[in-house]
Amino acid sequence: MKITFDFEKPLADLQLQIEKVKQLEDKNKLDMSASVAELEEKLETAKREIYANLTGWQKVQISRHPERPYTLQYIELMCDDFIELHGDRTVGDDKAIIGGFGSINGQTAMFIGQQKGRNTKERQYRNFGMANPEGYRKALRLMKLAEKFNKPVITLIDTPGAFPGLEAEERGQGEAIARNLMEMSVLKVPIICIIIGEGASGGALGIGIGDRVLMLENSWYSVISPENCSTILWKTWENKERAAEVLKLTSSEMLKNKLIDGIIKEPLGGAHQDPVAMASTLKKQLLKDLKILKEKNIDDVVTERIDKFCSMGVVIEE
Repeated sequence: MKITFDFEKPLADLQLQIEKVKQLEDKNKLDMSASVAELEEKLETAKREIYANLTGWQKVQISRHPERPYTLQYIELMCDDFIELHGDRTVGDDKAIIGGFGSINGQTAMFIGQQKGRNTKERQYRNFGMANPEGYRKALRLMKLAEKFNKPVITLIDTPGAFPGLEAEERGQGEAIARNLMEMSVLKVPIICIIIGEGASGGALGIGIGDRVLMLENSWYSVISPENCSTILWKTWENKERAAEVLKLTSSEMLKNKLIDGIIKEPLGGAHQDPVAMASTLKKQLLKDLKILKEKNIDDVVTERIDKFCSMGVVIEE
């Protein structure tokens, strides 16, 4: 088990004890299976206790785990085949957003998502999952293509935000995201949006308008990251843990506030502990929701989608 975060240190200590006992058992040819079993039981209990009581900031940390599955890994694990499509037909091909037709249990859908990198070279190539305007315009082009061929759209959201550079603003970052919000609201095919990791700001919302908006258990979704919120409110990053609690950005808080439609459970410790199992769970959820949405009249689907988002944030005084 690879340990990354401070709150997982008790698990690392127990894992080390187990390894030492096993080494002693091999070295001295002793039967220490009872001790190993006892320690393993303690480890399992500690895991369940720690991961059942994670703070908002700790969930943000898990969502950023370097081994957490990204969009392309989920597509590879879920789809029978996938054909990636490129370019916005105006400026270029933004590598931070990938998309294309994929087949899942014989059903074709348009998959679109942000893609991060595993190493420095890949992160630079993918711009750390932060899309430029052409990325959102590429996403919209692919959504319109899906609508033309009457195929559902599935978006996988994992971004620290839209790219904040001057050149992105000069090419119309705000307009590109706003147009996606408008077009996705009335797109005449089913749309399912899954926050698989980080869901920050307009960068996430730019591909986040759907009939079903779901979050993985340890993902987060917010108008701003805890660090940037802390910087604005307290002029320092030191209060990022406090900001994470105040923002109510966890999946459970988002569901409680009726801003998402459901939570997809992760393997104990996070999706990175068992990507294959996580992809299998996600695939089952997608197939279930696609079946429900396909049985509905598309005009009713669009009306319900518009009503759902228009009702968010509305306060009725009696």
